[in-house]
This record gives sequence, C-alpha cells and structure tokens, in this order.
Amino acid sequence: FWLKPSASDFVAACEFLPTANARKRRTSMAVTKEEDVQMMLVCKTHLGTRNCDYRMKRYVFRRTVDGIHIIHLGKTWEKIMVAARVICAIENPSDIIVASQRPYGSRAVLKFSQYTGALAMAGRWMPGTLTNQITTKYLEPRLLIVTDPRTDSQALKEASYANIPVLALCDTDSPLENVDIAIPANNKGKESI
Repeated sequence: FWLKPSASDFVAACEFLPTANARKRRTSMAVTKEEDVQMMLVCKTHLGTRNCDYRMKRYVFRRTVDGIHIIHLGKTWEKIMVAARVICAIENPSDIIVASQRPYGSRAVLKFSQYTGALAMAGRWMPGTLTNQITTKYLEPRLLIVTDPRTDSQALKEASYANIPVLALCDTDSPLENVDIAIPANNKGKESI
C-alpha cells in the first residue's frame, strides 16, 4: 500500500540532488589556494617565533618590527599538498601514527585520527615504541606525523632508527634533524595546529 512520505524523507532524498543547498555544503570546504590561505591567516598559522633556525629561513616571508618571523603561507600550502599526497599514498590509514606531547596538539591528533583512521599517540611517547620489539606496544608504521619536532624528539629519533618517514609541523625555531617533510606553521597555537 502507499505511504505518504514525510518531510524528513523528502529532505533526505534531496541531499543527493545538486541543489543550491548542496552547492553551499560543497563550498563550505575550501576549494582554492586563496581560501586555504585565508583560513590559515584567521588561525594565525603565519606567526612564527623570535628565533629562526637556519634551515627554516627559506620558509620565512619577513620579520616584523618587534622581531617575530612571519611564515610564507604560500610555501605552507604547497607543503600541505605534498603531505596530503604522502598520506594518500598509504593504503591502510592505521599504518600512520600521529603523535603529540603538547596539550594543544593532543586534541588535534585525536581529531585527525578520528577522521582518517590513523593511530593517535597523544600524551607521553613511550620510548621503544618503534624500536623495542619485545614490548607489547611495539609498532611498525609506514608514516609518523608529529606536531612539534622539539617536544616529540624521542619519536623522531626512533623513527630515524627504524627508517620511517616523518612529517612534522615546524615553527621557525624548530630543529629539522630527522624530519623528511616539514610543514612550516605556527605549532604553538591551538587553532593553528
């Protein structure tokens, strides 16, 4: 027999049609480089520190009057695209470890792993996670992502021993030893991470 469709059934059926609302939903995600750069400006991703590592100088746009280095967001966007290609090249997302020891970075790590299926290591890094095969916590990932190379130095050292590529969010004062892909960004701010 015939059931009269309710309003919620109609809304659910219309979600898949290319209507104006669907176009609005699709455009809520940034499509162009300019929109991405504007979002990074709002999140203060461009603000660096007063100190600048010599390997991070190529990512610095200029220095303000009070001595803060400004990160070139065009280069940040290019590095994010490179990182996205690397992450997409890994077939199984559970082979990616995302680590952060910073309190602000731990929320970002948990959100990233929730949406991508990667393994989150928020909080203290257990030494020997990538090198000590006897422990029950031993892991063999294909990629390691860290939010700060300075605070996550133990994870970087272990990844270098195990030949695991490392992707890191690096501020202007971050050391780049054992980092394969450095994304220049403000890794001190909650919104930026």
